Amino acid sequence: MRKRWIVLGLATAVGLMAAATLIVLVQPEAPAPLVPATAIDHAEHARTIEAMRRQVRPGRERPVIAIVALNEATEVTDLLVPYGVLSRADVAEIAVVAEQAGPIALHPFGVRKGPELLRVDPHATLSAFDERHPDGADYVIVPAMQPRDSKAVLAWIAAQYRKGARIVSVCNGAMTLAAAGLLDGRRATAHWNGIRELQAGHPTMQWVPDRRYVVDNDIVTSTGISAAMPVAVALAEAIAGRPKAAELAAALGLSGWDARHRSSAFRLDARHKRTFVRNWLSLWRHESIGVLLEESVDEIALALTADAYARTALTSVVTVGPGGAVHSKHGLMLRPVAASGAVSMERMLVPPRGDAPALAIERVLAQIAKRFDRPTAAIVALAMEYPWTGEAELETR
Repeated sequence: MRKRWIVLGLATAVGLMAAATLIVLVQPEAPAPLVPATAIDHAEHARTIEAMRRQVRPGRERPVIAIVALNEATEVTDLLVPYGVLSRADVAEIAVVAEQAGPIALHPFGVRKGPELLRVDPHATLSAFDERHPDGADYVIVPAMQPRDSKAVLAWIAAQYRKGARIVSVCNGAMTLAAAGLLDGRRATAHWNGIRELQAGHPTMQWVPDRRYVVDNDIVTSTGISAAMPVAVALAEAIAGRPKAAELAAALGLSGWDARHRSSAFRLDARHKRTFVRNWLSLWRHESIGVLLEESVDEIALALTADAYARTALTSVVTVGPGGAVHSKHGLMLRPVAASGAVSMERMLVPPRGDAPALAIERVLAQIAKRFDRPTAAIVALAMEYPWTGEAELETR
């Protein structure tokens, strides 16, 4: 009997290996051409921006924007990109706030929260922010976080809303807004893979397709991870006007920031699944990649680079620094996962470029397509809900 089970086990293992080999050897299809999203007309854009605008509270020279985070796990791009964009805009006081004074762990969220990529120090705890700004923030930005229903964070967001703050979610930060009761009966959007869950748990929420961001009664929601940049520029426009937003977009390398989006372009199909399984099983292709941190590294380029590489199912991403911590371009204290010399990387990336940081995602996708293949770049773009065409001729360093 024991011999029979051994033979059966070996046969099963051989069968699984054969199936895995077939999956690995079959080259996934290249992604279908992307149909561009329809531009938003000027009147609709103006109405959206007006709905995001609010009067600065009495006694303040500039609005106060709080980016709330959960120390345990917050999505890396959802936090760093709005911070980088709005700090560069210089139109408001920006504060990263968390429940605890300790560092915030930043991850590339997917089906699970993914590996920790780096940590950042908050500017203040929730209670310290409240002491400094008893009237509340003018705007609160909510990245995706896990767990989504931290009681302290939910209570704080709800309190800020009652005080008159505009609440802005990035990607599946909408899940936290929903848990706080702020999406019931409202028009909203979120990352494409979170819509069904939101609709099931909050049936009175009305999903608005084909819009990158949606405003309804002081609540702003946005689609996937890469929506962080256009919604942050739109917020800058609401605060400081269109000329300022246009100047900001040009400096970022962003061609536009309206709410155009084509929701039908983002769905998980058989091609994506085959690519992911193939990559996951191709153990001999897996490699560790170090992302080098240095003083004044651009937050936007850093987030987009680390986040994208972490989603290939072929790479293990580790941020590497000179030890201790470094300051980002706009003063955030960044703490790498590893100190220089303490780890051996199969590949080390140069510090992400800070010029036109909006193009970082195109640069990285081009690098991934060149180093691995276009189907791998396509699953990364899908995960980040980025409308990648693969046609841009960009430097891939």
